[in-house]
Amino acid sequence: MIGLGRRLYRAYRRTTLATSSLTEARRPPLTEAPRVDGHRFLFIGGLHRSGTSIIHRLLREHPDASGLNDTPAPEDEGQHLQSVFPPARMFGGPGRFAFAEDAHMIETSDRVSEENRRKLLCEWGPYYDFSKKVLLEKSPPNLIRSRFLQAMFPGARFIFVVRHPIAVSCATRKWSNTHMLELLFHWCVAHQILMQDLQQLDRAMVIRYEDFVSKPHVFLKEICHFTGLESFTPRETVSDHNQEYFARWKNEIARSTPNLEGLLNAARGPIAKFGYRLSEPFVSSWTPEELERQSISSSDQAR
Repeated sequence: MIGLGRRLYRAYRRTTLATSSLTEARRPPLTEAPRVDGHRFLFIGGLHRSGTSIIHRLLREHPDASGLNDTPAPEDEGQHLQSVFPPARMFGGPGRFAFAEDAHMIETSDRVSEENRRKLLCEWGPYYDFSKKVLLEKSPPNLIRSRFLQAMFPGARFIFVVRHPIAVSCATRKWSNTHMLELLFHWCVAHQILMQDLQQLDRAMVIRYEDFVSKPHVFLKEICHFTGLESFTPRETVSDHNQEYFARWKNEIARSTPNLEGLLNAARGPIAKFGYRLSEPFVSSWTPEELERQSISSSDQAR
């Protein structure tokens, strides 16, 4: 217990010190909220290690888009550069935040107000180039707070990046000190919330990491069309890093945790609905229309 207490204290100190230095390094907020009537917000969300950062960086290269850039925040995430709503670390951080009921933010949140909207624009404003027509913001918890963001910024568009739960969980485990089974459950909970929230969004696009890295230029063209941007060719290249996680899963993890398929409802729950499996072949062909049909079917059954 003493050892556990020391580890928790060190983790708390690291988080506290990082938060303190981040706050001090932020640029001063704008004194007046900029007018964004002629702009379009694009929010990017997906669990940590899902591929949101690469899509954000690629789009940030577009001549008509501006993303938060040169910030003191990890991966230039907007959640760390504002004081309107709590960031993921307040709910346990990567691999845990979706378990917290308060982390799921919707349009009825008491934080939805014109005052808070102006405050966000003032706090994010120093990192945007307002000569660009599309303003990007990427934070993993956008996955479960899109309805709140839509209420704050009517007309906003959303891109959600989904990656195989094995890859996400293995990648997150390296720095979250969380059990693999808990990480897999977290993936299921977060994406179940996403599936429910999608029905309330006006403009949303779901992309699987596996599809994107297999044909990045094709999917980047689709993203640009969805966003209202002209197609372009970014400088950064894209590669697939899933196979190392699948190999680790087969060699180390799957054997030591029996009946995972049943525990996670893998054949019928979110894992299957996004075209994934916990055994080979790990990834099946899939289209977003399948998710829409499944959501409609679930809604009909609920009635």
